[in-house]
Amino acid sequence: MSTLYVTARTERRDPEAASILRHLDWGLIVATALIAAIGLAAIYAANYQQRLDGGVDLTFWVRRQGVALALGTVAMAMATFIDYRRLRRFAPLFYLGTAGLLAAVLVVGRKGKYGANAWFNVGPFQLQPSELAKVTLVFLLASLLANEKGEPLPFDRFVRALFVLGLPMGLVLLQPDLGTASTLVVITMAMLLIARARARHIALISVMAMISVVALVSTGALARYQQDRLTAFISQKATRSNEDLLLQVGFSKQAITLGRLSGVGFTKGKTVNGGYLHVPQTDFIFPVVAEQFGLIGAGFLLMLYAFVMLRMLRIAHLARDHLGSLIAIGALAMLAWHVFENVGMTMGIMPVTGIPLPLVSYGGSSVLAFLTMMGLVQSVHIRRNS
Repeated sequence: MSTLYVTARTERRDPEAASILRHLDWGLIVATALIAAIGLAAIYAANYQQRLDGGVDLTFWVRRQGVALALGTVAMAMATFIDYRRLRRFAPLFYLGTAGLLAAVLVVGRKGKYGANAWFNVGPFQLQPSELAKVTLVFLLASLLANEKGEPLPFDRFVRALFVLGLPMGLVLLQPDLGTASTLVVITMAMLLIARARARHIALISVMAMISVVALVSTGALARYQQDRLTAFISQKATRSNEDLLLQVGFSKQAITLGRLSGVGFTKGKTVNGGYLHVPQTDFIFPVVAEQFGLIGAGFLLMLYAFVMLRMLRIAHLARDHLGSLIAIGALAMLAWHVFENVGMTMGIMPVTGIPLPLVSYGGSSVLAFLTMMGLVQSVHIRRNS
């Protein structure tokens, strides 16, 4: 009897003990690792010829991305091994912490190429609080909207969710960063739908969002470069202010086309390594993959993303509680929007917003945010039966 008792207690502690490894979604881990590996290869190839001609370290960006991936892996492991239900009480603190960083970056942050205050210098690295805000928004909204009874979302909690969205979105727009703001909206809308918000409430906020975008553009509240990005996408006509942007999109589409079926070869892309694309290691990393590895390589990358999204959807379905389902759906919305917007803008079917391609574009804060989110999703998965 004592042996049976000890065995039963051990089984109940499995998710908290060494046997936790049995419950991991290894398919999700392998797919994530493959995406990150493709990202390292693409970053190396993005500026290969220019760095080679200039006698500059060819592995500089790769090593920095590697450090970010290592830190992100540690964060993912921590998020995985800690029970997401225990973290729920700290969700407001995480949220307020990132809101504080978003406010601070407006005052003492580093200005980017277009004048946006979006980064802190942390030694040799840069911290972008808006990336972390996506994670804390998902977690706080999941904590607020979780409803085990399965009832329609009450209007008061719907309004509270909008206030939760409003603070980080407002601070992000002040930077200004329209791309991140759009991501926060997509995350919130997806989670409200899963929380069973009423259709008329969703319709109301959708109309309000469209009116807000029109107002921002028409009143000149957006930065000039952001207005150029939107007007260039809508009109597709070159002007003095948006000509360079349209050229970038044109070269991006050219690189994707030249890749054909199997690509031109690693580090041999004429468009990418010819210096025609600005910052190809960040915003325009997808054409780097497409030109050098062709439809096969680009298609494989998109299939990996699709696989990760399907695993997240499965985890949301199998989650033990509504809190876990909402976390997985928030992560899914975050990933899906980034992939759709980034790939779409390189093909000219979406406006250029500067949203990175998850785990492929160079950027430590983005890597840290996505891997932390992956850890939270894994935490939901391994505790689906506990």
